[in-house]
Amino acid sequence: MSWVQPLNPLGWMPLSALGAVIPLAVLLILMGGLRKSGALSAACGLATAAILAALVWRMPLKLAALSAGYGCVFALWPILWIVFAALWLYNLSVETGQFDLLRRWMAEHASGDQCLQAILVAFSFGALLEGMAGFGAPVAMAAFLLVGLGFNPRQAVTVSLIANTAPVAYGGLGIPIVALAGVTGLDQMKLSAMVGRQLPFLSLLLPGYIVWVVAGRKGLKESWPAALIGGASFALTQFAVSNFWGPYAADIIAALVAIAALVGFLRVWQPANSNRGAASGPSASAGLSAREAVTAWAPWVILAAVMIGWSYLNLFGRGQISIPVWGLHNAIFIALYQRPYAAVFVFQPLAAGTAALAATLLTAAAFRVPVRMFLTSGLKTLRQLRKPGLTVGLIVALAYLYNYSGMAYTLGAALAGLGGMFPLVSGFLGWVACFLSGSDTAANLLFGNLQVAVGHQIGVNPVLLAATNSSGAVAGKMISPQNVAVGVTTVGLVGQEGDVVRSTFWHSIVLALFLSLLAFAQAYWLKWMVPLP
Repeated sequence: MSWVQPLNPLGWMPLSALGAVIPLAVLLILMGGLRKSGALSAACGLATAAILAALVWRMPLKLAALSAGYGCVFALWPILWIVFAALWLYNLSVETGQFDLLRRWMAEHASGDQCLQAILVAFSFGALLEGMAGFGAPVAMAAFLLVGLGFNPRQAVTVSLIANTAPVAYGGLGIPIVALAGVTGLDQMKLSAMVGRQLPFLSLLLPGYIVWVVAGRKGLKESWPAALIGGASFALTQFAVSNFWGPYAADIIAALVAIAALVGFLRVWQPANSNRGAASGPSASAGLSAREAVTAWAPWVILAAVMIGWSYLNLFGRGQISIPVWGLHNAIFIALYQRPYAAVFVFQPLAAGTAALAATLLTAAAFRVPVRMFLTSGLKTLRQLRKPGLTVGLIVALAYLYNYSGMAYTLGAALAGLGGMFPLVSGFLGWVACFLSGSDTAANLLFGNLQVAVGHQIGVNPVLLAATNSSGAVAGKMISPQNVAVGVTTVGLVGQEGDVVRSTFWHSIVLALFLSLLAFAQAYWLKWMVPLP
């Protein structure tokens, strides 16, 4: 016999909703407010959710344990598998010196103008790093390069944080979308497409916005053609890949296209004031040879080619095995939807992580990387993922317990009281979660199913609201304490995190509001842009 989720366990919906908020509040306050470790914060949130599930929602302990365990398995495969493979390729490129060659190539082609440097390095190159590895690497490396090119350290961090928005929802080989599909049960391709019908608008405008931050209206007037080329090439590619190939390579291919388009354009055009912020120091060293340039770009081009080929041959879904979770599948009845809650683990041996591993192997073979170096970089990756992996596992376990216990549906039913205005709030829910957790993936795991529950209640397409959670979250990352800490450490501004947050806060609000207004328009006036659920 199925256990029925109580929608209003405390008899008064506001009080029940307040109880449902507690586990999320514990996690976010510990992580974002008190700056405790992600693992400790997630463990406390999970423990709180387990206690409330048992005592308030009256969930059988067996079902609570199975739902949390199911979340841990999903965290291992495919989430951490994708992260591990992508990060291994990144570490291998560092070990072989290919990444340093790429850094030198970027400095060589960034021109002597700070506006162009911001577009090429912070926006385009940062997006490539976000699509590849994430984990703070985009902000850290972009800020470091900008300082080497003559930027003031605080300005370098600010610009890098603002630029690290448009690519975040597809970061780490599309992990946020993969996680969102897993926690909501919605079609991954439709979620990828929907986010790809929101973020490209931001991608189009972001290079110009960055130029305005760097040099004001005068700089924008002089550099707008380059901003338009960089933004349009990235946005169009991001839209095409996310809608027709999926989330895995959206950032990587878009970044490569934007870099190629911008570098090609700068060969025939330069702004009137091209000496502003001329490069100096080691970053402006002698140019690379053609062979070195090919070597620098090889890992990323190989990865993009493998992802495209993998998708074209439809390998992602080949050989997949659907495994009903024993004791949990259809053992819970969702009172809000009046249907049983499925629990089917889909194992895909040829998931995106496997494709990234194939790219890593091809890169190692193409450049005859010694076996010892190859294995050493893999072991380094494993060590790097110990703490983040534990955090991810605990957060996913919390998210699954939160959903299977019914707490997500209780809170969703309460938020449905906002009615038709909820799409304006939808993006800011993701913004808050990403601000406090530092992760679009975590934001989707925490609030993705909540958005779906509200969508069903108010009659708004749940695909739109779930996607807006991910899109809105990107604007919260630039003020996330974790992301800011990475940036200031790289450029020697430790202790000035508060100043950096103050310099990015209103930019974050403006971009989150832009995405929320877009979602509101898509909910009621631009419905043709939203895939059917």
